[in-house]
Amino acid sequence: MTTPETVVRALAEPTRLRAFAAVVLGAGTLADIAAASGLPVKDAGTALRKLREAGLVEGEPARAADLKPLAATLTEQMPSDGLAPFVRGEKLISLPVAHERRRKILEHVASHAFTPQTYYEEKEINERLHAWCDGGEVDHVTIRRYLVDFGLLERGGGLYQAQPLPM
Repeated sequence: MTTPETVVRALAEPTRLRAFAAVVLGAGTLADIAAASGLPVKDAGTALRKLREAGLVEGEPARAADLKPLAATLTEQMPSDGLAPFVRGEKLISLPVAHERRRKILEHVASHAFTPQTYYEEKEINERLHAWCDGGEVDHVTIRRYLVDFGLLERGGGLYQAQPLPM
């Protein structure tokens, strides 16, 4: 899924930015992209693969993907609940560095993914968290560890128990 974050992440690397610019300007083959960007063919190939994975380039010959649907989402009002830009719908995009903001984001995930005072096997915890992490930059194992560290999940005897959130 192409998000504003994946676009920025993909184009923040200079080699990928040069390769993308070459594609936008009409280079379609790997040789053309390498020549237009001034990159070695190997570097151009790696950049092109990463741009495809990010959803910025598609087809053969390569062409820039249609980003109009993504651009339309940028005009939507961001919620003022403090979750943006870390959560979109039921997807965790990233985690803030600040401890209190991170806790707030994790409380949001826990309150939507689990029922308090309910026991879960690790497999079910992983499945629920994987659904939240799909497409983001944080993996479900890291989120599970943070939930335990913050006391939002308790672990013992091979089971996890979701804890009630503080009022």
